[in-house]
Amino acid sequence: MVVRFVPNGRDHDRFGISTGRRLGSAVQRNRVRRRLREVLRRHPNHSGHGWDVLIVARPPAVGASYDELRAALERLLGLVRGSVKA
Repeated sequence: MVVRFVPNGRDHDRFGISTGRRLGSAVQRNRVRRRLREVLRRHPNHSGHGWDVLIVARPPAVGASYDELRAALERLLGLVRGSVKA
């Protein structure tokens, strides 16, 4: 996965998930999106500093389990939070 972020001038974070056709069929892309949304829903400890965050899923995400996706996303979001001190 790749995470890109920009300040949005609000007091909360906003998330977008991108799953391109390289991931496979619509069924596979939707499964990855559902899992990523669930990770975000269950782990809402976001920065709260007003970021627009784009999560771009890459082909290995299709074969990853929920726990693998969760760990990868939490690591990436932790890096984002750690690199930007507002």
